[in-house]
Amino acid sequence: MLKKIQEEMKNAMKAGEKKRLSTIRMLLAAIKNESIEKKKELSTEDILGVIQREIKQRRTAIADFRAGGREDLVKENEAEIALLENYLPPQLSDAELEALVRQAVAETGATSLREMGKVMGKIMPQVKGKADGERVQAAVRKILA
Repeated sequence: MLKKIQEEMKNAMKAGEKKRLSTIRMLLAAIKNESIEKKKELSTEDILGVIQREIKQRRTAIADFRAGGREDLVKENEAEIALLENYLPPQLSDAELEALVRQAVAETGATSLREMGKVMGKIMPQVKGKADGERVQAAVRKILA
């Protein structure tokens, strides 16, 4: 995964795509920082976690920029999200996610929203990289409610 990202950076340099290049460099810096923090080489799963965290940060920034009336920065962050999402595996559809949540609810025996933590703990490892945590949380709330 890391080699793929580094290869993308080289291609962006050769093509002269400055915005794409800066986004990829930012991603590589985040991956390196995570590697230093964990004091080990990151697995593909760890790298996917870094990518998801970067996407989440941009989504939060977009909400702030919209509130501040900065549409130029909103578009910039949306472009970065689109680029970062290319590195994630295909996302689960709503129907697939709901089926997995129903299975996790059945396995844990959860019956109310108070037991949401048990269900989330069961399902999150299964959907890592394939569904955003907020989507999973919304699906669990819908089924347990």
